Amino acid sequence: MPKEYTTAKEIAGPLLLVDNVEKATYNEIVEIKTADGTIKRGQVLEVNGNMALIQVFEGTSGLSLGEVKVKFLGHGVELGVSPDILGRIFDGSGKPIDGAPPLIPDKKFDINGSPINPYARDYPSEFIQTGISAIDGLNTLVRGQKLPIFSGSGLPHAQLAAQIARQAKVLGKEEKFAVVFVAMGITFEEANFFIKSFRESGALERAVMFINLGNDPVIERIATPRFGLTAAEYLAFELGMHVLVIMTDMTNYCEALREISAARKEVPGRRGYPGYMYTDLATIYERAGRIKGKKGSITQIPVLTMPEDDKTHPIPDLTGYITEGQIFLSRSLYQQGIYPPIDVLPSLSRLKDKGIGPGKTREDHASIMNQLFASYARGREARELLTVLGESALTPVDLMHVKFADEFERNFVKQGEYENRSIEETLEIGWKLLSMLPVEELKRVKPQFIEKYLSKYLKKEVESNAS
Repeated sequence: MPKEYTTAKEIAGPLLLVDNVEKATYNEIVEIKTADGTIKRGQVLEVNGNMALIQVFEGTSGLSLGEVKVKFLGHGVELGVSPDILGRIFDGSGKPIDGAPPLIPDKKFDINGSPINPYARDYPSEFIQTGISAIDGLNTLVRGQKLPIFSGSGLPHAQLAAQIARQAKVLGKEEKFAVVFVAMGITFEEANFFIKSFRESGALERAVMFINLGNDPVIERIATPRFGLTAAEYLAFELGMHVLVIMTDMTNYCEALREISAARKEVPGRRGYPGYMYTDLATIYERAGRIKGKKGSITQIPVLTMPEDDKTHPIPDLTGYITEGQIFLSRSLYQQGIYPPIDVLPSLSRLKDKGIGPGKTREDHASIMNQLFASYARGREARELLTVLGESALTPVDLMHVKFADEFERNFVKQGEYENRSIEETLEIGWKLLSMLPVEELKRVKPQFIEKYLSKYLKKEVESNAS
């Protein structure tokens, strides 16, 4: 029978300090009964001798020293799971908010998960199609990868995240695919947008949503991604599904981490964030991957808004160290009316070469990817020179590359919010764009691919010029 303590000693922000506690353990769940009988939940954050520091999920308003009763339950935060979690919407603490009947769990898992043995990890090597050319064609997402989206305030990262969640799928074999969508610190309007988008597109049938609103407790925001990842691990490693986890917005998560650190009176690190933020983010990001001998996989797309569009800010900086690349959203492209405003030059998928080629996408994928990237980079550079020096300072080939860069942004990067392109469509758009350039400029493409894929566009151009 759990003991009840009335020895609350101090209240500071969302934290409660309890004295004379026996056998309390780190991450243990507690129930806190207020004077009016209201039950609040909390978690042991720190144990020092017979004192326990508790973070209260619902906040400490209404608590009064001397009248508070604290009961230690002997286990950590758990999520009850069953195959019925698909199609359900939960709040940030794992409680259903979709009006459907309560979930009857088959199992319960600690939300902090268990580390994957590095020896048991399988290398990510299979393509996931998002239907977005700038990702599929040039920054390919691979099963088991962590590929964050670096955005800025006011950019359409919410629309992009929802589009990826609707469209993402595994090609080839008929394999079970699911999406776990985790939202932290978002507004009520954003939450409505995501829920409506999932319901109208039918994506909710294969998805699990965890929604933490901006006015929900800060402590809950720390637990929300862990609830989502626990659901993902169950679907992937217990049910053998391929799971895509989309988490937005990691900046709100880190702000919550800073707020709790300040309440604990810890020594701040860079820009006031706790020194252990790198380790804390790693406990989230490293829960992606594949395990040898298990069919399922977890792929992560964390979304974060860079404060003041600063990529050297601690949040994107530390995220970049842990993850395998990043997708950058560009404010200048967005201002030109280009959606999704993905800037492909600073974007990177470190595992893209492992997920493309024969049997995965197409034999010409690597060649066209390298050529598009090189030609666009040259076009961007020539466009800057054109602005400064004028058209007379550029060669005819440079002017062709400027035109190529403009068309690349308008036709390859830009697409509709509900436009779902197959990888074949993406590659064909790439070949059509390359037909604008002289063949001798295509130095990164094998001659056999030029003959097989590019020649038809060159013939069409010759025929149109002749007519």
